[in-house]
Amino acid sequence: MSFSMLRLAVLSVLLTSNINTVCAETDISSSIQPLAVHSLVLDSTLKADTAVAVGERGHLFIFDDNWLQRPSPTQAHLTKVYLLDGKLGWAVGHDATVLHTQDGGLSWQVQMSSPEIEKPLMDVLFFDELNGIAIGAYGMFYRSKDGGNTWEPEFHAELLFEEDIAYLEDLKAEDEALYLSERSTLLPHFNRVVQLDDSRLLMVGELGLAAVSEDKGISWQRLDFPYDGSLFNALVTSKGVYVMGLRGHLFKSEDGANSWQEIALPIQSTLNGGLIVDDNKIRLVGNAGVIIDVYHDGSVAMVAQRQGENLVTISRDTHGKQWVAGTKGFIELKQE
Repeated sequence: MSFSMLRLAVLSVLLTSNINTVCAETDISSSIQPLAVHSLVLDSTLKADTAVAVGERGHLFIFDDNWLQRPSPTQAHLTKVYLLDGKLGWAVGHDATVLHTQDGGLSWQVQMSSPEIEKPLMDVLFFDELNGIAIGAYGMFYRSKDGGNTWEPEFHAELLFEEDIAYLEDLKAEDEALYLSERSTLLPHFNRVVQLDDSRLLMVGELGLAAVSEDKGISWQRLDFPYDGSLFNALVTSKGVYVMGLRGHLFKSEDGANSWQEIALPIQSTLNGGLIVDDNKIRLVGNAGVIIDVYHDGSVAMVAQRQGENLVTISRDTHGKQWVAGTKGFIELKQE
């Protein structure tokens, strides 16, 4: 196995718990599965009065007193879902798949699918109903200016390591085809992109990647981040920005991502998702069933640890109840 394929294999194990990739297109009428709510769920979100979630094999869910599966136009694993408002939303996943909903998750349409790329998109963010970006493995980066109807790829060489920049420059002069092939594997995985309070973007990913953009992702400035392991998620709160990653590593910035302090946690499980509970606390979930509260003064408290499962996401439903989800589907988190 090549180094590039090994990197993607590790990413897939962490995020999908050793499940197999399947093809991107399927018959919508056959996509409803009775046990889907107990299968792998990879992301969930709430906006206005709409709660949606996505998971393996193209599973799509909405919340209506409980989590209900909706017909899906794909069988590609879906890794992330984003709602601009209570109606407009996008979901992304394997095979460079992008789905779009205009009715709050009741129905979805394919906007892009490229199985030949064999790479997953990991996040999607729209700034308004027309303009958005989607990011993924090996520096995959797409931009849409028409609500997702068309997507144009971008290559962000400014996020390469210096030695890779020099290597590509030499290669381009010698072998154009090999240059293009190598270029598609040298950037780190882009795992998450969020908008900061000052409208800048923060993107985190593999190999300690943390970068900011002041122009909606057209150009990026790599940050001097104190950790060189993979970073999987970021959470923007009123009292700071949190970034989480491998082996229980958690970092916080209180000055707009200029400097970072590590928060010591009593666990070494990879952290996958987080929820702002209130002005004083966030709640994080991760592998080995970890659920942990982190207070803004830096103190932490274990909430629970669910044996035999990995937790990937945590969110609220339309009634304010908290749900965690991962390798065994949705679990309501009972409040004290």
